[in-house]
Amino acid sequence: MKEIDAKTKICVLIGDPVEHSFSPLVHNAGFNALGINFVYGACLVKDLEHAIKGIRALNIRGASITIPHKVKAISYVDKLDDLSQKIGSINTIVNQEGELIGYNSDGMGALKAFQDRAIDLKGKSVLVLGSGGVARAITFSFVMRDEVKRLNILGIIDEEMNILIEDLRKIRGIDIQGAFLREDSLQKTLSTSDILINCTPIGMYPKTKESPVPSSFLRSGLVVFDVVYNPPQTTLLKDAQRAGCMTVSGLEMFINQAIVQFELWTGEKAPVDAMKKVLLEQLIEG
Repeated sequence: MKEIDAKTKICVLIGDPVEHSFSPLVHNAGFNALGINFVYGACLVKDLEHAIKGIRALNIRGASITIPHKVKAISYVDKLDDLSQKIGSINTIVNQEGELIGYNSDGMGALKAFQDRAIDLKGKSVLVLGSGGVARAITFSFVMRDEVKRLNILGIIDEEMNILIEDLRKIRGIDIQGAFLREDSLQKTLSTSDILINCTPIGMYPKTKESPVPSSFLRSGLVVFDVVYNPPQTTLLKDAQRAGCMTVSGLEMFINQAIVQFELWTGEKAPVDAMKKVLLEQLIEG
């Protein structure tokens, strides 16, 4: 454990330390690689309001906010960046000389994963499975770029999906449609889509044999992005590769959103290789 002194800048995870055990490893690996006096720890928070007030009181540099706190946390920060304000949730707080600023790095992480693969979104038809927090972050990030031609959302909670669609339509005038996630609606919508993004937890460890999409629905030329990163190669991604699809792992989004957080807190360019290495080691050992 790193020795902490009065000059150490502390960052914390506000959420479930067990569910998000990778985050401290990734961020501390980055701090150590740069040799900077930062440390990251996880807190099991029961009183969100006072926990966030404590960031300012204890001069903590920043925080990661996880489920189930991402929406409620907005009420306790001083300011939001434009993207997180539209998304309606935050996963990052930066303490800027006593002012707490909220950000959402999930959508930025997804966009960077596409940019790193030189995947062009312009004029594309995108199908998103799920309508929860991650789906909100990704769809808002995509829509605000004003490049996507069509966006279809297949959800399992009607009210949640309808609210997301209504909110997205306020941003841009692109074609946005939604339907309940069933096999027939999935097959029909996927047949006219260029990009598939799975924002559901289907296929996540320990249920790694599951997939939200029957393998027969996949075809060559389709881009398939699965936000699930444990395991790094989900059943969906394996099926997609066999079908000739271009695939993007949720591991890339996880690392990218962590990079965004790291750089917001430190003002330094993140040591991507060191952060990715420790995550891969943990996933392989797990």
